[in-house]
Amino acid sequence: MMRNASLMLVGMAMGAAAVFTLNNAPVNLTEPAHAATAETYNQLNLFGDVFERVRSDYVEEPKDSELIEAAINGMLTDLDPHSSYLSAKSFRDMQVQTKGEFGGLGIEVTMEDGLVKVVAPIDDTPAYKAGVQAGDLITQLDGEQVMGLTLNQAVEKMRGPVKTDIEITVRREGVNEPLKIKITRDIIKIRSVRWEPMEDVGYIRITQFNEQTQVGIEKAIKEISGKVPSDKLKGYIIDLRNNPGGLLDQAIAVSDDFLNRGEIVSTRGRHAEETQRYNARNGDLTKGLPVIVMVNGGSASASEIVAGALQDHRRATILGTRSFGKGSVQTIIPLGANGAIRLTTARYYTPSGNSIQAKGIHPDIVVKQELPDELKGKLLETKGEAGLRGHLQAEEGEEGSGSQAYVPREKEKDTQLNMALDLLRGNKTDDAFPPVSDQRVEK
Repeated sequence: MMRNASLMLVGMAMGAAAVFTLNNAPVNLTEPAHAATAETYNQLNLFGDVFERVRSDYVEEPKDSELIEAAINGMLTDLDPHSSYLSAKSFRDMQVQTKGEFGGLGIEVTMEDGLVKVVAPIDDTPAYKAGVQAGDLITQLDGEQVMGLTLNQAVEKMRGPVKTDIEITVRREGVNEPLKIKITRDIIKIRSVRWEPMEDVGYIRITQFNEQTQVGIEKAIKEISGKVPSDKLKGYIIDLRNNPGGLLDQAIAVSDDFLNRGEIVSTRGRHAEETQRYNARNGDLTKGLPVIVMVNGGSASASEIVAGALQDHRRATILGTRSFGKGSVQTIIPLGANGAIRLTTARYYTPSGNSIQAKGIHPDIVVKQELPDELKGKLLETKGEAGLRGHLQAEEGEEGSGSQAYVPREKEKDTQLNMALDLLRGNKTDDAFPPVSDQRVEK
């Protein structure tokens, strides 16, 4: 049992974004989960035979360390799309990135069919400004094919000195020809929480769940409530659209800010004694004001934990389109000087006991974005977790996750945001704030 494993995270496989581990001590991996059989040792002997044959007979002399690293990464990535090996350098980069500042392009990525898939561009980063969209498949980096690279190798190529350029070639659903996008690398300073009072409504945008997120939420609510008189403030909009996730403890803390009691989320591994339940403490920072949470096909993982907790407790109305459907938890396990492994160790469950793995969060009110003329007829949708090769299967029910992930950059053209504002202001009263068990409104 991996008792010394550090912080669990629920974000996507990392590209330009990151995760963090609290415990840098190596984990003892010598204690097996169960006794190895003779067949297991025979398979290990087979691995040793192949390793020696490659070392001695390959056309060019390989490096032993690279062979071992490739074998480890192959073993992990074959498990599911979110397990992988982190070299010492990648592990260090990950620890820095989770703190909210790093060099790169500003995209969250995963792998799909050998290509790098954009889960979401991070707000106000070079990739976002260059027009990279959720669901884009990166096929080339500076003219070099991505096929054949591991996710970590592709990410390393996207990193580079600040103010240097990279040209990525993307395949976008609904667009016939590949798109070439030139991006200038820069220092990515992640402000995970942005906010503004929109007259009588508090708008809070969470771009990802890093170490700064819960503090940002507290500051946002304090400032909004200080600027808008209590008798005028109609409620809050929490925008989780295209938020690919991040740290589990931050998702729990953010959920707790809107709840007075009850379970937030539970995580369950392969052994019953590993089940953990996380409960809210008394203290709703919004003092019971109405809350609308917006999600879409790019809302994954930690975002889905928050949306699921507030939906199940009927504390918030969920508005938008079906979320990504990543219902698994990854644990970062440090290996001392040898880096770390990211291993899927549990599924998570919403307070009602539902697993959203490969199914996603279904909004209470389904609202699709109205597309500008130049985008009409193009899907602009993500396939979600269910579309990832090798994903963990849903425990029950029909699979299907992901949805439209387009978000306009101008608020006045944002169909979902304007619907949320209308609901909070009472301009749409018939279908506002339905119980979770009731019908969902299509628009």
